[in-house]
Amino acid sequence: MGDRTAKDALFDGFAEVAKALASGRRAEIVDLLDQGERSVEEIAEEIGQSVANTSHHLRAMARAGLLATRRNGTRIFYRLASPRVGELWSAVRDVAAEHVAGLERLAEAYLGDRDGVDLVDRHELAARLRRREVVVLDVRPRAEFAAGHIAGARSVPIAELRRHLRALPNDSDVVAYCRGPYCVYADDAVRELNRKGFRARRLIDGFPEWKRAGLPVAAGEKG
Repeated sequence: MGDRTAKDALFDGFAEVAKALASGRRAEIVDLLDQGERSVEEIAEEIGQSVANTSHHLRAMARAGLLATRRNGTRIFYRLASPRVGELWSAVRDVAAEHVAGLERLAEAYLGDRDGVDLVDRHELAARLRRREVVVLDVRPRAEFAAGHIAGARSVPIAELRRHLRALPNDSDVVAYCRGPYCVYADDAVRELNRKGFRARRLIDGFPEWKRAGLPVAAGEKG
């Protein structure tokens, strides 16, 4: 029969992963790094924290085995230790959406009213892309597009959307996507496109989910 002390230590070891994620900022970091590698400074700017606070979070997550690093000169870059970390984050997010009271209200407060934002699922979008029936816009920052994107998508960061509108064919359906189901960029893009007379929808989730589903992806600055 197993030793109680050894079993306690084993399950405490399992719990280290949960402890490393026990912060909204750390969950946001995993969501960000699910898009690709980032420097400490870039992560700090993205999550609205100081470099010192961000470094503290990153080191704790790295000690728990969730993140890996590389150094380039004086800069340190972080990435998810494996695709399983992204899967873990997706599962945590989905469980919270289903079971945490008030989460839907919190999402609406952040994303706004979604009544005018129509969704398209991954498989429908993949089929329409194969038939060249749709224009797909990646509205994440260009660095994230370069790290990986839906094959055939165009990079149009949300801040640049308005100046790219003239290049979009008026008679085409448009689908926008970004980091995941709680990424506001795609919602904002769809609202703007609809105001300008385009037939626009957003992907139901984002690039990480598309990639995990084994659907076609590409990397680099070109679509």
